[in-house]
Amino acid sequence: MLSNSSVFSLLLFMLLSSSLAKPLSSKQNSFIQCLSYHSKASIPFSRTFFTPGSSAFTTVLNSTAQNLRYLDPSKPKPEFIFTPTHDSEVQTAVVCSKQLGIHLRVRSGGHDYEALSYVSQIEKPFIILDLAKLRSVNVDIRANSAWIQAGVTIGEVYYRIAQKSRNHGFPAGLCTSLGVGGHITGGAYGSMMRKYGLAADNVLDARIVDDNGRILDRKAMGEDLFWAIRGGGGGSFGIILWWKIKLVPVPSTVTVFTVARTLEQGATKLLYRWQQVAATKLDKDLFIRVLMQPTVVDSKSGKRTVITLYQGQFLGGVKRLLTVMQTQFPELNLTRKDCTQTTWLNSVMYIAGFPTGTQPEALLQGKPTFKNYFKSKSDFVKDPIPETGLQGLWKRLLEETSPLIIWNPYGGMMSKISESAIPFPHRNVLFKIQYVTTWQAANENEAKHINWIRKLYNYMTPYVTKSPRQAYVNYRDLDLGINKKKNASITEASAWGNRYFKDNFYRLIKIKTKVDPQNFFRHEQSIPPLALQARSIEN
Repeated sequence: MLSNSSVFSLLLFMLLSSSLAKPLSSKQNSFIQCLSYHSKASIPFSRTFFTPGSSAFTTVLNSTAQNLRYLDPSKPKPEFIFTPTHDSEVQTAVVCSKQLGIHLRVRSGGHDYEALSYVSQIEKPFIILDLAKLRSVNVDIRANSAWIQAGVTIGEVYYRIAQKSRNHGFPAGLCTSLGVGGHITGGAYGSMMRKYGLAADNVLDARIVDDNGRILDRKAMGEDLFWAIRGGGGGSFGIILWWKIKLVPVPSTVTVFTVARTLEQGATKLLYRWQQVAATKLDKDLFIRVLMQPTVVDSKSGKRTVITLYQGQFLGGVKRLLTVMQTQFPELNLTRKDCTQTTWLNSVMYIAGFPTGTQPEALLQGKPTFKNYFKSKSDFVKDPIPETGLQGLWKRLLEETSPLIIWNPYGGMMSKISESAIPFPHRNVLFKIQYVTTWQAANENEAKHINWIRKLYNYMTPYVTKSPRQAYVNYRDLDLGINKKKNASITEASAWGNRYFKDNFYRLIKIKTKVDPQNFFRHEQSIPPLALQARSIEN
């Protein structure tokens, strides 16, 4: 005679199987039975569980994925996708994945450049735990703080803050469709970092699911783990459920601008000067990044040049901005007509690339502003790159179809925070470089584009940080090395770990060994624990 739980599992199996194009596999069915057994409340499986046989599977898989390279049919696909609607369902998913030996990938926004949150290239089969339905934002203006759920986008966070106050903000990402769960685990820079530091520098508390399925806040997890999750990269220590963030003051009037200069208009000398002042001499209320890309100057001949775009955000009015610029960076020749006075929220949308006049409610859509095929890499620079180096850069940019390079200035508050305050160590630098090459179709010559960006990266070697050559963990780059198996060696992982975290990498390893010794939370570039033999030596 069947027990009540067995009858329920059988009915659930029949119900789900009848709604899918293909019956559930044994692994899928086992996971559902486990979830049902451990859940305190009924889980709406028809709206939260998606298998390759269900009509919505591809839509859900593609929903937040930014890099189309990893949506190609040839890339590994998950056994199923589970989209929890409550914190307790995340706990249960961890318990069941561990109990059944199912490899788990966690996605909050899908912006990870190498798709580590929704593709597993070395460990199969795998499943995706997609946090997109966990998107609450609870703002407390009186306390200057907010609790934000892991699946919400940073644009939604900005919108909800602005709903409550015109004079509060948060110093996080420039791209508004970033999921905050993973975004803040990497540090999370933005246009206010020279004033307030990184998003991870402004985290007050967190709630995380550990490898045993427990929900831990800051007090329960301890200061070591709290240190690790604020900049140590996603997918290594647990699943972020909530961040408690510190809100920062912003003025009622914020000024934005974009100034373009081509090579023929003196872009080389101007960019050399920008390197000397953007991080070290400019007012900390002022952020000016530079975007560089080829542009066509003669449509008939197809002749191209390089255009540099100086995009700025100033925490104040245009009158004070012009005074600052005339004193500190007159070479840009910024004028009143280049500038737009607006609110902080609208300045965020301007930097993110929304068309003029777009209503702020667009931020609530939480969708990537662009999707394409791309490869990206990153660097940090401590000394100005000479004009001869820039000229070589222009030459290489003009060789590629659709490249983009972005330089983001540091300095200000960034240089005042210790390299070991959180795992993010890139403090004493002038600026960060992001290199991107994009293409529009899967049948384009992917190898050609990737080969181009690797050659460009090699060219830049003399001009960037050394020993180690630093890289930004939120711009994941598998060229730097990968963990080739579950029990990755520390030597193997050091190839990329030292670049992302410098000396903080070794503290991250010790914390990982303590909180997740069996390496349940893992991917191609996750922090590895010490091997069992190494642990006995350590002790």
